[in-house]
Amino acid sequence: MPFSFLAFFLVLWKLKGEWSEAKGEKFDLAGSIIYCIALLSMMYGLSLIPAISGLWLIITGIFGIILFAWWEMRVESPLLNINLFLKNRIFAFSNLAAFINYSATFAVGFLLSLYLQYIKGLDPQYAGLVLVSQPLVMAFFSPIAGRLSDRLEPRILTSSGMAIIVIGIIPLIYLNTQTSIAFIVFSLTILGFGSALFSSPNTNAIMSSVHKNYYGVASATLATMRTTGQLLSMGIVLLILSLNIGRTQITPEYHPLFISSIKNIFIIFAVLCIGGIFASLARGKAENVSEPPFEHHQDSWGV
Repeated sequence: MPFSFLAFFLVLWKLKGEWSEAKGEKFDLAGSIIYCIALLSMMYGLSLIPAISGLWLIITGIFGIILFAWWEMRVESPLLNINLFLKNRIFAFSNLAAFINYSATFAVGFLLSLYLQYIKGLDPQYAGLVLVSQPLVMAFFSPIAGRLSDRLEPRILTSSGMAIIVIGIIPLIYLNTQTSIAFIVFSLTILGFGSALFSSPNTNAIMSSVHKNYYGVASATLATMRTTGQLLSMGIVLLILSLNIGRTQITPEYHPLFISSIKNIFIIFAVLCIGGIFASLARGKAENVSEPPFEHHQDSWGV
């Protein structure tokens, strides 16, 4: 709560002007419902795997996402402006890179918290102190990375950040019962630095790629990529743990299976981040947009 009040105060104090230019647009209720049902179906389906009902829910979710995209391309005031993806390469690949980044990093803290408590025998408070090393490093370097992105090409910074994240994840693949706490802190520090080098410049690239008319949409789209990526990250964890361990407590007899599951999950995360490097590079050179890239009216959807 104190940090929320501080953020609220800083917004009122430091941020001047109003960017909202969507007056008169209707709220896309149908699109919101389709999106929510599709996302819930996919995430709940992942938690039920390997049950056949989980597979059907995942398939339902995939079709729901396709239906959502189809609907958004035809509604007059879409929840998500698909044209921003179709006609703006920087916007599309920057959001894809953000989605991959959060898909590959969000569940790291969750997995390591379980590892530190079940395998290393730490109490929750001590485990939390170990894990806080990553966000502390990220908080320190993010403002610096943000300023650098005003001078250097953001795709270079973000791609370098993703590469550093890969370097931080790979050592975690080799976790075992003898791994030291210092080793984990070192890996988390690398992850924090890589995340800082990625996040601020990537946000800068996304917001700079659209006209101010779309600042709200761009920001909301990035937030959607972040939360959806976080959900997918946890979904991957649920899927692997369900397949390897099943629905049971992580008691000592399951520790070897748990460590094996962690290794498989970190391999998946590392591969995702490698793909994120290419997505980040593919965006092209960032440019500040002074004019709207396209007019947002009914004809732009081909209706």
